[in-house]
Amino acid sequence: MSTPSADKAAGDPASPEEPEGNGPAGYEFVESLLLGPRTWTRSEVAHLAGVGTEHAARIWRALGFPAVADEDPAFTDADVEALRAGERLIRAGVITAESETMMARALAHHLSRLAEWQMHTLAAKITADGGDLVEESALTLLPELELLQRHVWRRHLAAHAARTLPRENASPDRHREDTRSSQVKPAGEFPVLRRAVGFTDMVGYTRMSRGLDGPELARMIDRFEELTSSVIAEGRGRVVKTIGDEVLFVADTADDAAGIALEIASRTEADPALPRLRTGLAHGAVLNRFGDVYGSTVNTAARLTALARPGTTLVDTELAAELAHLAAYSLRTLRPVSVRGYKRLRPVLLRPAGDRTG
Repeated sequence: MSTPSADKAAGDPASPEEPEGNGPAGYEFVESLLLGPRTWTRSEVAHLAGVGTEHAARIWRALGFPAVADEDPAFTDADVEALRAGERLIRAGVITAESETMMARALAHHLSRLAEWQMHTLAAKITADGGDLVEESALTLLPELELLQRHVWRRHLAAHAARTLPRENASPDRHREDTRSSQVKPAGEFPVLRRAVGFTDMVGYTRMSRGLDGPELARMIDRFEELTSSVIAEGRGRVVKTIGDEVLFVADTADDAAGIALEIASRTEADPALPRLRTGLAHGAVLNRFGDVYGSTVNTAARLTALARPGTTLVDTELAAELAHLAAYSLRTLRPVSVRGYKRLRPVLLRPAGDRTG
């Protein structure tokens, strides 16, 4: 069996392989531009990467791609290098053999949505140009999208490094103290941290969406995401994900989360393009796994959101206790309620100090 050339740059945009056969030339050109030519079968790509065939197949499935016939040369040199990179991360102790599949699944979950949007954008551009400039558009635009994506990724890496790594002028003892104060306990490779978690959703979204056409609905969702993401970023929080009419976010402190929630409510009141929003906040242990968050704190925040009236914010008692000494907030404990998973959930109404509405 032949081996890939060591100096061959698979998927080098400067030298794409010519499309083969009489199939969809646009698709074949773009695939060759991105990945290089299809050369290797399942067993060959595994052998070249130094992993078992079933191991390679498991990673392939975790990435969200359908099964490939044994004799089908469906893989490229880039696939070989990706498998090798995973093995290097295992040897370096960054991930384990057990978590490699989880990492692949998480990468696929986040990047497939981004890739879908980017390819729809490229296709719309090609269609607008008459459909005859596939190769020119791909050669010109894909490197620009890749550059932008890489820059944003590096910016976010730097931002998270500021939260998790010691600073040059900070003492090691202070960094260890800060880490201990926020980390409850390790959970394998995934930290369990004390965080504030928030859900914000649009009230009456289902009913309202029925009366909007596609472009109108898209504009409303875009405005919702723009407003919430801006406020969350300004308030030192992080958007975990958006789910239709709802955004899930986290913040390092209860104070940050409370400020975010109240600012979202304030800006929404002044925005006629949006329906009323409501937010639920909870504070406690959170499992952080591949960028997503899990645990009872997340569930509590979701339940509180469902209970909140339009334009208001409900918090749990733990987050309320974190805010009790701060003059910026008014807190009013409400009667306990029974909701799914909680027999006695006690909401606390959060308002700016001096506000008696809600």
